Amino acid sequence: MKLTILGCHSATPRTNTNPTSQVLEIKNHTFLIDCGEGTQVELRRNKVKFVRIKHIFISHLHGDHFFGLVGLISTFKLLTREADLHVYAPKGLKEIITLQMKLSDSWTNYKLYFHELTSDSSELIFEDDRVEVYTIPLDHRIYTNGFLFKEKEGERKLDMNAVLNADVDVAYYRKLKQGFDVEDSNGNLVNNKSVTKPPNKSKSYAFCSDTAYSEAILPIIKGVDVLYHESTFLEKNEKLATPTKHSTAKQAASIAKQANAETLILGHYSTRYDDLNLFKEEASEIFENVELAKDGKTFEF
Repeated sequence: MKLTILGCHSATPRTNTNPTSQVLEIKNHTFLIDCGEGTQVELRRNKVKFVRIKHIFISHLHGDHFFGLVGLISTFKLLTREADLHVYAPKGLKEIITLQMKLSDSWTNYKLYFHELTSDSSELIFEDDRVEVYTIPLDHRIYTNGFLFKEKEGERKLDMNAVLNADVDVAYYRKLKQGFDVEDSNGNLVNNKSVTKPPNKSKSYAFCSDTAYSEAILPIIKGVDVLYHESTFLEKNEKLATPTKHSTAKQAASIAKQANAETLILGHYSTRYDDLNLFKEEASEIFENVELAKDGKTFEF
């Protein structure tokens, strides 16, 4: 999986900082997560091919997480897009976008589907033979979801020395990869695990922004490989986090530790802070493997 941070700051765009937007490349998918102002500029800057984006996930309807969407949808039309586009977002976004398109007489020349989210419980919202995507209900001032992206388990790997010694015909190799027992050339049953190896470990990524500290999400993200958790404030400003329903770097680290995540990525920083290393220092006191999101930064895992 490859994660590209297009924007990772809160509230308003500035000269050198962008509001929330990310691209997750997983199992031949290019998923766009949130779409703050300037997203399409950052997509170009980071050389992400527009045509590969077929699914967009919007966490909530605060402007710094979706104000770039109508512009991107319009640009897709100008580029004569033909592929369908699916948008997964809280109920209300469809009304917002379609009103803008109606009043500007700029309907798309491609099929645009809105999947409106209303559930307060985690639900499966996308699935194919390679990937599953679940919502992560978050605790914010308005209805908000994070998203959990999970690779499905791949095929088993052939242990070619064992396969050849077992005298299995090549016609059965596909069945072996799929986990079935097969017969050798003499009709004897060959146990699958004796001639194959387990598939590569499936990877997972959880996106959690914006939210107050909430242990309710732990059962959903337990054991996640990479957790992106908002850290709008430092602990010294926790009194600002509570009424705005945001988190501190320390609180994000606590969630990562309790979830037994492998890596924590911090982001959604308030622009009041000049030194972002303070976020990493604070979180590292609780959780060891901490990374800082930065506009234009990529993570491969």
